[in-house]
Amino acid sequence: MKASDLFVKCLENEGVEYIFGIPGEENLDVMDSMIGSKIKFITTRHEQGAAFMADVYGRLTGKAGVCLSTLGPGATNLVTGFADANMDRAPIVGIAGQGATTRMHKESHQVLDLVNLFAPISKYSVQIREPEIVGEIVRKAFKAAQAEKPGGSFIDFPENVAAMEIADKQPLKVQSASPPVPPADKISQAAEIISNASYPLVMAGNGVVRAQANDALVEFAEKLNIPVATTFMAKGSIPFSHQLSLGTVGLQAHDFVACGFDRADVVICIGYDMIEYHPHLWNKGKTCKIIHIDMSPAEVDEHYILECGVVGDIKAGLKAIAAEAKPQVESRAQNLRETIVDELNSHENDDSFPLLPQRIILDLRKALEPEDIVVSDVGAHKMWMARMYQAERPNTCIISNGFASMGIGVPGAIAAKLAYPERTALTVTGDAGFLMNSQEIETALRIGVAIIILVWNDSKYGLIKWHQDRRFGRDTQIEFKNPDFVMYAESFGARGYRVESADALLPTLKQAIADDTVVLIDCPVDYSENMKLTEKLGQLVCPI
Repeated sequence: MKASDLFVKCLENEGVEYIFGIPGEENLDVMDSMIGSKIKFITTRHEQGAAFMADVYGRLTGKAGVCLSTLGPGATNLVTGFADANMDRAPIVGIAGQGATTRMHKESHQVLDLVNLFAPISKYSVQIREPEIVGEIVRKAFKAAQAEKPGGSFIDFPENVAAMEIADKQPLKVQSASPPVPPADKISQAAEIISNASYPLVMAGNGVVRAQANDALVEFAEKLNIPVATTFMAKGSIPFSHQLSLGTVGLQAHDFVACGFDRADVVICIGYDMIEYHPHLWNKGKTCKIIHIDMSPAEVDEHYILECGVVGDIKAGLKAIAAEAKPQVESRAQNLRETIVDELNSHENDDSFPLLPQRIILDLRKALEPEDIVVSDVGAHKMWMARMYQAERPNTCIISNGFASMGIGVPGAIAAKLAYPERTALTVTGDAGFLMNSQEIETALRIGVAIIILVWNDSKYGLIKWHQDRRFGRDTQIEFKNPDFVMYAESFGARGYRVESADALLPTLKQAIADDTVVLIDCPVDYSENMKLTEKLGQLVCPI
């Protein structure tokens, strides 16, 4: 068999279900070896879309999403989505064809040093130079990508190596290490700190979701009577409806939930990735006692000096600490929670048009079931979704908050529907982010994947306008013109709806779900609420 045949067998051995990508001249042998494979190849319209699909698929399933390109420009087009996955701690394996090794020592058409290009944005970046090492490289790539903290592995596969004959080689056994139990002395130390705390607070990060420790988190909070705030990417790790949930933390501005951190003497960081919400924003005076509970040791930062680090299996650590620590006599944040809930629901009946962001999100929550999946693109709408969307389950509101790249919405929704076909998959996207990968509408229709695209339309780079207005009191170069989005969707064969009143959004969302195809909803949005929120938070008085 050829090296490319063994390569595909190794991917099958890793449990790969889908490969997202585009065929090219330098991956011809790999594509040919895919014929008859149980792996489904999803031909995309752009390599960036392929990488974003692999990104979201990996984040939702915990199994490495796989994307494939040819050499040169095909590989560079993978970079943004691949980097997004790596920084968002989503397991991903990127594969690129490469020119023959016989022409890599000199200037050659479309040849780049891809291994070094991907090295800064991956956990493992390698070139296959001999057919005999295919099995080892594929196994190592998946092991690295899926190990905590997950990220990216990149494989450069030269075309002449892919075509070489090889005999008597089989894929390697798939193995992964079990997480260690945290040391008993660290458990006792953490329990003592919590027992003596006057106002402890939990900040749950994406590591809780990755470790499938959501139930353990809720049990920990309930047993010790400690309120929980989540980062953007950990939304739903405790249901928002839970009485101990304070919702989401992570805005640069001082939000209501930040009031809890102002008062906290002990912050229990569980599965916390510093890249999401830097500690200088919530531990400005460096006075908080920090307990770090995670699979990995803490990052070094002057605002994140630990009182206690509990490294090991998160579920085991939470259970053991809860068994030793004394619970809080009363909930310290009930008034704060009530204030947050009232504020989030205050625009439920607002009939302004264009719609306010708050009304759009409330209607969206009404339309979707708790298990349905929303993929937020990046822009001003992301800040509103992160702050207001009330997630009840983990991984039901996907937000890119590490690399935070625009364009993830449409391909991300496709991946979500492939991962969970029984659920509704919807992307909330701005008009700018939508057009960055809108061509993947054709991909969704071709492969028969029903997704809903809710476009917040304001004909501006709304988030940049928000930043410019806050900093300078004026804005520049943020306006553009959009096509007719309904006609645009229909030109692909999708369905399109335009929202023309506040009361029309909810029934339109319900109709889009019932349509069970690719549906675009053009929803005008009033982003003047951005600066109103900035002013409100600037004058915020924390509830007692």
